[in-house]
Amino acid sequence: MLLAVPTNYQPSDFLPIVVQFVLAIAFVAFAMVVSHLVGPRRKSVVKDEAFECGIESVGNARTPISVKYFLTAILFVLFDVEVIFMYPWAVNFRALGSTGFYQMIVFLALLMAGFAYVIKKGVLRWNESR
Repeated sequence: MLLAVPTNYQPSDFLPIVVQFVLAIAFVAFAMVVSHLVGPRRKSVVKDEAFECGIESVGNARTPISVKYFLTAILFVLFDVEVIFMYPWAVNFRALGSTGFYQMIVFLALLMAGFAYVIKKGVLRWNESR
């Protein structure tokens, strides 16, 4: 058991943090200014063109993209974040006891209910049209 020790922090206690923060910002500003002043200035049509993964830009950037792509991405992030919540539970499994176990069962039941809903709606079927 830890004993609560009252501490009175003074503004001078935070001085090292403030100095480090100021030095970090000064270094970034210095690096940006020096690279702008010393760096080469070669402008051409090819250098000013948008570049993406070595592929030439062709066509309109506003082409429609399938909604299924975005649904799959959102579902991935949703279920990935929910699985991340399981890690602290697994680390503290013994300390949480049976109450923590039952709470995780409820959490997993809700997670699986959501996954069953997604499967029933056919969101993950790419080849078929709804």
